[in-house]
Amino acid sequence: MKTIIQTNDAPTPIGPYSQGVMMGNILFTSGQVGIDSSTGKLILDDIESETKQVMQNLKSILTKAGFDFSHVVKTTIFMKDMDLFKRMNEVYGSYFMNGFPARETVGVVSLPLDANVEISMIAVQ
Repeated sequence: MKTIIQTNDAPTPIGPYSQGVMMGNILFTSGQVGIDSSTGKLILDDIESETKQVMQNLKSILTKAGFDFSHVVKTTIFMKDMDLFKRMNEVYGSYFMNGFPARETVGVVSLPLDANVEISMIAVQ
């Protein structure tokens, strides 16, 4: 049975997709960019602030579904500028306390709303 996950603590989708979808005990999140859900503005001050907002958005979706970062088994990261990878990676890594999930990071030409980073997750309970 498929369950749609939606929270006001993460940005409203900008297209025809859900913030998250549960299938059994597996949660799939849509890619999140650094939009502050309280203002609707994309955080572009620096890659650290932007990545932190992305991770907070993902945390909100995980929480709404009854998960946390310890349940994340796989992430996908898209970045416009791979020169920012190390700085993004430091913020990203700080959210995982019980081992890191599997992951790939892909350099791309552009992202929605001209974001610098987008991250999606798969989590299992």
